[in-house]
Amino acid sequence: MTSSGSTSSRATVLDGIRRAHNRGPLDAQAQEVLRQGIKTPGSRVVPARAQGDHAHHLALFAEMAQAVAATLVRVDGWAGVPEAVADYLKGHNLPTDLAVAPDPRLDGLAGHGLFTVRRGPALPQDVVGVAAAFGGIAETGTLMLVSGPDTPTSLNFLPDVHVVVVAASDIGGTYEEAWARLRLRYPATLPRTVNLITGPSRTGDIEQTIQLGAHGPRRLHIVLVDDRAQA
Repeated sequence: MTSSGSTSSRATVLDGIRRAHNRGPLDAQAQEVLRQGIKTPGSRVVPARAQGDHAHHLALFAEMAQAVAATLVRVDGWAGVPEAVADYLKGHNLPTDLAVAPDPRLDGLAGHGLFTVRRGPALPQDVVGVAAAFGGIAETGTLMLVSGPDTPTSLNFLPDVHVVVVAASDIGGTYEEAWARLRLRYPATLPRTVNLITGPSRTGDIEQTIQLGAHGPRRLHIVLVDDRAQA
């Protein structure tokens, strides 16, 4: 009954949108064109700033991320992640109780003497959450995070401090590259949720003044792992 009700509600909403645009449902041919476009997306124009080699993409990603109020540090290999997180927390006098994604690449945090680590989804009382990103997009300094057993989406929204670890090998120039990588990684079914995060949560709704932390984390700290030598 729930499935039928959801389908009926979806149809009602879509019918309302169609009426607002003075058209009905697409015919079978038009629907097939759209399906093929989704299945095999074509190339798009690449912004000039996103062109260049991988070293340029890494530098641009760091520049753009910091331009939108994120902080960023680079470390050599995944073994350097725990100390980088510790330095950040100590430098900002932040709690050392961590909600950490079950991603195996973050296992080293549990062995660091400074932290009290709980693995799994974030809870309302968590102040610091640590997650691993699927990748990064250099043109805007954006992180791409996907939902899954090792990557609970709640870590991206509930904690006031969001620490995200991303591999240098997973940084690309454009959004198109990021989506192409995602389709290759998940050829059958895409993750239920894909979050694109550019800087800390913010809003300008209050007297047109930017306020951080309005709808999510107030701080975003990125640990960029130079992992190429380990590949």
